[in-house]
Amino acid sequence: MSTLTAALEASLGAGGMVTGEALSERLIPHGHPLAVARPSSTAEVSKVLRTCFAAGQTVIPYGGLTGLVEATASDQSELALSLERMNQIEEIDVASRTMTVQAGVPLQVVQEAAEGANLLFPLDIGARGSATIGGNVATNAGGNRVIRYGMMRDQILGMEVVLADGTVLSSMNKIIKNNTGYDLKQLFIGSEGTLGIVTRLVLRLRPQPISQQMAFLAANSFSEVTEILNRLDGRLGGSLSAFEVLWQNYYKLVTTPPASGRPPVGHDYAYYILVEALGGDIEGDEARFLSVLTDAMEEGVVADGVIASSQAERDAMWAIRDDVGQVRQIRPVFSFDISVPLNQMDSYVTELKADLDQRWPSNHCMVFGHLGDGNLHIVVGVGDKQAKPQVEAVVYAGLPSRGGSVSAEHGIGVQKKAYLALSRSKDEIAMMQRIKMALDPKNILNPGKIFD
Repeated sequence: MSTLTAALEASLGAGGMVTGEALSERLIPHGHPLAVARPSSTAEVSKVLRTCFAAGQTVIPYGGLTGLVEATASDQSELALSLERMNQIEEIDVASRTMTVQAGVPLQVVQEAAEGANLLFPLDIGARGSATIGGNVATNAGGNRVIRYGMMRDQILGMEVVLADGTVLSSMNKIIKNNTGYDLKQLFIGSEGTLGIVTRLVLRLRPQPISQQMAFLAANSFSEVTEILNRLDGRLGGSLSAFEVLWQNYYKLVTTPPASGRPPVGHDYAYYILVEALGGDIEGDEARFLSVLTDAMEEGVVADGVIASSQAERDAMWAIRDDVGQVRQIRPVFSFDISVPLNQMDSYVTELKADLDQRWPSNHCMVFGHLGDGNLHIVVGVGDKQAKPQVEAVVYAGLPSRGGSVSAEHGIGVQKKAYLALSRSKDEIAMMQRIKMALDPKNILNPGKIFD
């Protein structure tokens, strides 16, 4: 055991450090750290960072380890810092609609606690059971309901964060309006643990919806898809919460055996849309939802559709959208998370498929995504697991000219670092580096992530 890890073990007490044989028993994707520090309070996080800063010891922050861009990659010279013991909900303030939590609380626990108070924490992602709130902050998580509630950034009122030198920056604000100088918490949201360690948060909660309308629709053209989106957004009184679009081949994959999902509508259409609206007026919400869909079908904008009449049917519709695991049928595949302005999306996908067909005539390219917020998920298989750099170049090539982003909601980490300049200017990256140097002058916090 090194002198540093021994000092940290003495400082953190029993259970505060994972080393040696115990370390080898932990499942740690993308790395083999020197040890894992497990502080149980902000004060202990401060102790760890103060010690590491003095020693010049690199620290890799761990959340739920569900990220997709290797933002927690580590080696045996680096200390991992996990907030798994900081997993308490400290307060639910019903009057102010806030929840005060430690950063190691899993997202699902936050969701369930909010529901128990007849409130809603709207952020939702597939890894809700293991992803932590701190990790959601670090990646500025998005998910399914961004069109209604925004990204993780929009769910945070207050924050406590420990800087690289151990300084505790605490701004546990509960109010929505607070224009007292710089909003410092914004620096740390989406920073992937490179600027500080978020330890506690004040989360904004919303009223619990009492109505839920869902439908699975089909359309023959992308212009009809956008028309449906605009109609729903304009006529549902702000209740549109999800607008998920599946291109035809992905829909066929997740509704054909061995997939367990049953197709709500036939396989003959170009696009399939899962629509969700959450509201507070059961009768009125249902009437508005039926009215806008009926009009769209009568006018031929919607080619076909089914409206869910029970929670079981709503769950089944979401299960179809979420059955991404079916892409294993065409391994090896490469997955991408990008965003494109809506008015550029159709031309981007058309051009991408043409480029892939030219390079790899027998390729598989499946597209689905949140679309209402510009986010597309792209799955590409070309039959060669060594072809990832070439496929990446093709997928990302059409984004800069369209004002798109190489990362919509999963961050940059290691995997997308080489492509950051496609979405951010030279001056923007230089400013990021200046901020990094100002807050972490010894470069001990998650170095080599986002940029070198």
